[in-house]
Amino acid sequence: MKIKLGWLYFWIFCCFSSVGVASQRPNILLIVSEDNGPELGCYGDPYAKTPILDKLAQEGARFEFAFTPFSVCSPSRACFLTGLHPVMNGHLGLATHKFELFEEFPNIFGLLKKAGYRTGLIGKLHVNPKDLFYENLDFKAMNLANFDRKSMSTYASKAAEFFSQTTDKPFFLSINYPDAHFPLIPRIGDYPLKGNLLEAKDVKPLPWVGCDTERLREATANYYNCINRLDCLVGDLLEELRHSGNMQNTMIFYFGDHGAQFSRGKTSVYDAGTRIPFLVKWPGKIKQGLVIEEMVSVEDILPTCLLAAGMKLPEKLSGRALQPLFKGEEVSWRDSLQFITTGAAPSIACLQFAHRTDRFKLIITPRGQGKNLSALAYLNDLNSFYVAGTKQKEIDTSPEWLRKVYKIYENPPLYELYDLSNDPYEFVDLSCDPNHVATLNGLLKDFYSWRFEIGDPFIDSSKVNFWIREQTRARSINYKGIKGFRWKYLERFLR
Repeated sequence: MKIKLGWLYFWIFCCFSSVGVASQRPNILLIVSEDNGPELGCYGDPYAKTPILDKLAQEGARFEFAFTPFSVCSPSRACFLTGLHPVMNGHLGLATHKFELFEEFPNIFGLLKKAGYRTGLIGKLHVNPKDLFYENLDFKAMNLANFDRKSMSTYASKAAEFFSQTTDKPFFLSINYPDAHFPLIPRIGDYPLKGNLLEAKDVKPLPWVGCDTERLREATANYYNCINRLDCLVGDLLEELRHSGNMQNTMIFYFGDHGAQFSRGKTSVYDAGTRIPFLVKWPGKIKQGLVIEEMVSVEDILPTCLLAAGMKLPEKLSGRALQPLFKGEEVSWRDSLQFITTGAAPSIACLQFAHRTDRFKLIITPRGQGKNLSALAYLNDLNSFYVAGTKQKEIDTSPEWLRKVYKIYENPPLYELYDLSNDPYEFVDLSCDPNHVATLNGLLKDFYSWRFEIGDPFIDSSKVNFWIREQTRARSINYKGIKGFRWKYLERFLR
């Protein structure tokens, strides 16, 4: 029987771990890709050309149900860097829109550096306050977003530089790749794509989008072309790791920060936005070819790394160390995950929560917000990142059931309820079905128990209303141009 494990679980687990000498502790490599869900060959995707990542899965563990609690870049990264859910760490929007952590929480770079690790970051950070992380780095390179895909081969060469700095310390390196973030660039000058480019005729749109048009197929083909290049880039990186002689003593994570930027994906709390690929290879510690079906989160990365390094864990983490799952044995584990979206910026604001079990998903959209501005951003091409959104003409020419799906997406009710075992793409809302009243009420009760346990500030309706008012007002001011601007929720919610 599944049971919930409290903070004591971690302390008991860690008490039996000791900080060994550097040679007994693994190096740790985090490989992070942007804006892609589990559209990889190892997850059974019919269009993905990902032999490198597929082999990584064969040599370690593939997590079938891995998620991020917030399907936008900065909040997702804040989660794996702190081991805390967004409602706990406070990073409830994009760093470029001046969102930040509630306070200077311990982070994975600082904790591992304190434990004697040499730390490095290649690629963007995109979390505030950035100095909290940068001050704990021994190595930093390619720190811009690089959405135009310049000098892609530099990622592996910078990693080789980091690997070559041989010391008696183990290392921790996090490397971020911009593929498959929009704009989707199928081929770039200094890094040729291996094999033939996919075209619209070769693919169908991602299944959770629902609509099927030539325009959407073309965008989907380029999405897969970017994932193809990502796979090649990861191959270059792993070759440098192998050349350095560190392959056998390195725990390798590969995961996406959130789902793809198509309608009902990125910025939403649907699985299309929150479900991610998640692979872990740890020679001698993880059974090869292991498929793990327990629900895991990016919050689990920090405690897993700290436990591997022989460290005690910070108090009140929402993440859990994954080591009990690595042997492939049946263990007690969490039976639900919780999600949030704010849209991540005032111009695309829509506050929503979700509570997911292995079968059901409950979505809550507080009243008083009007239309879902994130959905409208896709509908109306808010900027170049939203061009693959489903347009009104495509919706209008779709079957009635799909028009209803997009009506709910754009005008969400207070509750949505989905039976994921029969409806994995969350097309059929059961919240008004009398046969599911008990299910909805049970999920509500469990969700509020979780909120109370972790101290979610949004459990207070006055803070929900404060958030909505602050984001609404922000749409009429140039807050990005105000020197020293700080969101008022940061103090209000802590009080």
